[in-house]
Amino acid sequence: MLTTLFAIAVRHLLGRRRQTLTTIFGVAISTMVLITTNSLTRGLLDSFVETIVNVAPHIIVKGEKTDPMPVNLNASRNSSAVAFVENNIHKQEREEVRNYRQILGVLSSPEYEKEVLAASPYVESQVMAVKGSRNQPLLLKGVLIEREDVISGIHKKLVQGDIASFEKTTNALLVGRTVAKDMNLKLNDQLVIISASGKSRQCKVAGIFFSGVNAVDNSVLVSLKLGQIIEGLPANKVSGIALKVADPFLNASLARDLERITGYRCLTWQEENASILSLFARIGYIVFSLVAFVGVVSGFGVANILVTTVFEKSRDIAIMKSLGFSRLQLVGMFIFEGFMVGLAGALAGGTLAVGAINLFANIPIESSQGPLTKTGFSMSYNPLYFLLIIGITVLISTVAAILPSARAAKLEPVSVLRDSSL
Repeated sequence: MLTTLFAIAVRHLLGRRRQTLTTIFGVAISTMVLITTNSLTRGLLDSFVETIVNVAPHIIVKGEKTDPMPVNLNASRNSSAVAFVENNIHKQEREEVRNYRQILGVLSSPEYEKEVLAASPYVESQVMAVKGSRNQPLLLKGVLIEREDVISGIHKKLVQGDIASFEKTTNALLVGRTVAKDMNLKLNDQLVIISASGKSRQCKVAGIFFSGVNAVDNSVLVSLKLGQIIEGLPANKVSGIALKVADPFLNASLARDLERITGYRCLTWQEENASILSLFARIGYIVFSLVAFVGVVSGFGVANILVTTVFEKSRDIAIMKSLGFSRLQLVGMFIFEGFMVGLAGALAGGTLAVGAINLFANIPIESSQGPLTKTGFSMSYNPLYFLLIIGITVLISTVAAILPSARAAKLEPVSVLRDSSL
């Protein structure tokens, strides 16, 4: 019986080839667009996470005390007392980590050595860079280059120069490619750095790097000692400590533990990039909505061809019921037709999507995709997304066949056969 129903279903679809092929083509195009769009959005997210995990620190110990000085010093003794401060105008204290070497000692202790793979103290400073008639504000970061290399792999990202020249040259700079392009900098060029205090210092470009992260490529690196001099910090103070941990995706508990131990605010890379990750999440919801709406449109196409089939094959359906086919068998036959149309269109769309994804991924243009700069588009090849969208498309097409099949099951053979117009 199943073989007979299958043969009849195939004959129904082949009997209206043009309409069937048009419907399959529509389902295929919608599936291709959905898979390609999802691949682009997920690829961008995956690329961002991978780049951040490989380049940026997993946890940052910032120079922000977790238990700052209370405004009301008498609050703990007498809740009714009020403290007033008069004529006490001072410069706001900058954020800094004091005695950072002690914290590095704690991080290298047996308790944390398996969880914390590397720790790199740094000093950040907003400076003005001047070359000839060109000037540009930028972020200057003083680092211990051997420790920074473990965090970001900076030596692999150098497009000009090398680490050895940076270590040997006094007042050397490693310049991000964006800064180099904006200021037309080349290797061994001289650059004047003006600090917030107004003091200037002539530096030499010892290398140019490209990380793919726009914020990083719009900065310059110097030695930690030079960074402390420019920022006006003593040798025992830094702006923060960058950490690379064993599990960058399960780092929240470690960050909270380090906050308790050090007394300084510890931010994970997820917290630092919360706004961007939230944006990607919203884009994901939009893509999911697009999948639903386009899938429903494809379902209408499948329902249309089956409604037409029921109308044109009413006489055949009446004869089949007269010969003993049950309502359930007829419903199953039309649902199977919807399933075949949806499956054929979804598989064709999946095949087209592979070609579209490869095309976008290999476009030889450099594009700035949000916080990243990439050559070509970042596309995801995760088969789970293919299977998910193909499955949703086939499901919608199958469900769309329920209404026509229910109409076919309700036909009364006697009434249909009496009507001479059918």
